[in-house]
Amino acid sequence: MSSSNLSSVSEFLLLGLSRQPQQQQLLFLLFLIMYLATVLGNLLIILAISTDSSLHKPMYFFLSNLSFVDVCFSSTTVPKVLAIHILRNQAISFSGCLTQLYFLCVFVDMDNFLLAVMAYDRFVAICHPLHYTKKMTHQLCAFLVVGSWVVANMNALLYTLLMARLSFCGNNIIPHFFCDVTPLLKLSCSDTQLNELMILTEGTLIMVTPFVCILVSYILIACAVLRVSSTGGRWKGFSTCGSHLAVVCLFYGTIISLYFNPSSSHSAGRDMAAAMLYTVVTPMLNPFIYCLRNRDMKGALRKVLTMRFTSKH
Repeated sequence: MSSSNLSSVSEFLLLGLSRQPQQQQLLFLLFLIMYLATVLGNLLIILAISTDSSLHKPMYFFLSNLSFVDVCFSSTTVPKVLAIHILRNQAISFSGCLTQLYFLCVFVDMDNFLLAVMAYDRFVAICHPLHYTKKMTHQLCAFLVVGSWVVANMNALLYTLLMARLSFCGNNIIPHFFCDVTPLLKLSCSDTQLNELMILTEGTLIMVTPFVCILVSYILIACAVLRVSSTGGRWKGFSTCGSHLAVVCLFYGTIISLYFNPSSSHSAGRDMAAAMLYTVVTPMLNPFIYCLRNRDMKGALRKVLTMRFTSKH
């Protein structure tokens, strides 16, 4: 295609989940409720952990980081979704689209890494309880979190630069509710083979390695739990692991179906449904999954809510 026939795209139009007014109002209400639940739930966790000295342990340090990431993760996409469905503001600039893509990659990777780190922490606590304090030192915990942030930002920068080098001409309509990799690759009039190759190689390594670590950790935890003599102890261990694995399977299942299949096999409807699960539903569920079965967290949350209530009176 000659350069004279190319018209550079300066902005994109996000179609959102529906173009019917009644459905848009329902979707706005649904996304608003889920977003508020995500933000309030995760901020309460951060507040409870920071104010309760008994929760200043590696497990809760990682959980507070996960809560912070989940708030940021939802905030990367949901406010724009709300603007699309209530203000009919579908436009997003090319630079704004790349910025959203960058932060989306950062927080997806951080969720990925933190889930693996938390699984490893539980493995050490359950399988090597006598050596837990020696192994999970403050220095190691800080290194794991800071290292995760560094790798996540480098990976996101790579994907954003690869996307920025592509040309977009003619059609600028994205059949999605945020700037995601797959619909952007479909819109590009450049050769996207390098981008798709990086997703299938480097992207697979970034996602699969922590996933394998999680599976191995929970398999070893399950083996340790099976050796517990009491039925109640075994049931408690399996129910906790089961709830954590449910979040892991939901998160990784949707990401694998979205990004590690050929772009020709994707449909807009299925991609948006899967994207909604991992960008909105999973961050909302994490506080419930990780806290409702945790007696210490429930006690700390009650203290925070009681303090807030009594301070008003």
